[in-house]
Amino acid sequence: MKLNLLSCDAQRPDRRAIANCIAEVSSSISDSLANELMDILLEGDPVEIEVSDKNSGSALRALRKLDIDYEIVE
Repeated sequence: MKLNLLSCDAQRPDRRAIANCIAEVSSSISDSLANELMDILLEGDPVEIEVSDKNSGSALRALRKLDIDYEIVE
């Protein structure tokens, strides 16, 4: 399943938690790439990631907990 991460609405976003979440839920993103994607997301640009179907429910919960708005592409 593909997700577009649109924005982070948290008043004081936890940068490390967001990067860790992106690295954990995505199927093929390294820690360094997750940090880059987190920076892009917090600047206001959307980011597309791929999530394995078996982890999709927990991935969506983790994103909601971090106040990250997303849309399901596929």
